[in-house]
Amino acid sequence: MSAPESSPESASDPAAGLAAGPTADGPRFTSLSTQAARQLATTTKSEPQMQAITSRWLLKMLPWVDVKGGTYRVNRRLQLRVGRGRVQFEQNGADDIRVIPETLTELPALRGYSDAAALRQISSRFRVREVRAGHVLFDAGQPVTEAYLVVHGRFTRYTTGKYGEEEVIGVISDGEGLGDEAVGRADPLWLSSLRAETPGVVLVLPWDALLAFVERTPSLAAHLDTFAAQQSKPMNRKGEADVPLQAGHVGEPMLPGGFVDYDLVPREYQLSLTQTVLRVHTRVADLYNNPMNQTEQQLRLTIEEIRERQEWELVNNREFGLLHNVDYSQRVSTFAGPPTPDDLDELLSMRRKTRLFLAHPKAIAAFFRQCNRRGLVPGTVNVEGHEVPAWRGVPFFPCGKIPLSPQHTSSIIALRTGEADQGVVGLYQTGIPEEYQPGLNVRFMGIDSTAIMSYLVTAYYSTAILVPDAAGILENVQVGRTAE
Repeated sequence: MSAPESSPESASDPAAGLAAGPTADGPRFTSLSTQAARQLATTTKSEPQMQAITSRWLLKMLPWVDVKGGTYRVNRRLQLRVGRGRVQFEQNGADDIRVIPETLTELPALRGYSDAAALRQISSRFRVREVRAGHVLFDAGQPVTEAYLVVHGRFTRYTTGKYGEEEVIGVISDGEGLGDEAVGRADPLWLSSLRAETPGVVLVLPWDALLAFVERTPSLAAHLDTFAAQQSKPMNRKGEADVPLQAGHVGEPMLPGGFVDYDLVPREYQLSLTQTVLRVHTRVADLYNNPMNQTEQQLRLTIEEIRERQEWELVNNREFGLLHNVDYSQRVSTFAGPPTPDDLDELLSMRRKTRLFLAHPKAIAAFFRQCNRRGLVPGTVNVEGHEVPAWRGVPFFPCGKIPLSPQHTSSIIALRTGEADQGVVGLYQTGIPEEYQPGLNVRFMGIDSTAIMSYLVTAYYSTAILVPDAAGILENVQVGRTAE
């Protein structure tokens, strides 16, 4: 039996075939197909989506100060105790490691010393020494015979407690120096012991060789004498110039008098910026604005990207970013690698009124793994309607802008915020021309000969740490999962 012949109408009319559906390979449709119906229907559309949008908790939690003059000056009391920085090294082989001479000025005793030739002479006198795990470099009470610069490794400073137990007082890591605190002291002694917890490399400078070089270099001798004299001046526990006071007296003794001295060279923060030029064709803006305004959508996503970069700059910018501007006295290293509750307690103890922790999400997960191992259940706090995990009542906010190193380590930042508490503040300026959001403006730049409209989008911002202990960092945080 032969198949029925199709009619000429159905063969020439594609709509008829579409409505009827397949005749040889499948069942015949008895109603209009969904593919055909969509040609006459209006779809429901979402706004353009963007995967890179994050919670941006740092921007939300920082108190923002309106900087009308474009520059923010942080006035402080005169600081007598010189802060300690980190030296840097150059390596041309396993045994050819040298300290970069200019970075020796990060050591307190050499801060402000400008004789480049003398710094090169000092750097050339260091010798490389490899140490094994468990090696003790010096014991408390021993004379200082060498100065050390840590190239690589983790070292523990410890003393003997009142009842003979070992008390750990700190962890020393890459770039830190030991021994320069003995400058200006006769027969200096080590106040604590130092043990290598991992295999490491240090640069060693014999103390006698340093003293002999100082005697031959008048400029260095004068600088070290000035440093020693400054360190002997009365200062409070934070290293600020002391104000003479008297308490607990009776009768009519002569009261001491003085004044609060100020830093004559305070730091000034200028507003930084992030900019881009948004381009939209006039044909798109004229014809394709229903149901969504194309220019507004382009602008919305552009601003989201600018705000993401703004938060990245507040964390990573070398001039004002938190990771590079937290005082080295406010940095501690993890004792064993992963972030433990003990490490977070140490970080909390370094300041009053810690308002928040900032950490990479993987660092937060690593911390809670350590809590799980100890059977601890961290609490939560309510922040703007969100239940946020917390430790000791201080909320943990995720911040993916904190980098992960190739060795799978990161940092955890602790902040006290606000001008009233001498904390960390964000800086911006409001009321700028053509302002679209606080501190951000959108300026029309015109239409070029190709009918392209251009808009200049700019955000102005910075951040300031009002006093050194307003921010602290837990460094060398291992985020990888360790084997059970």
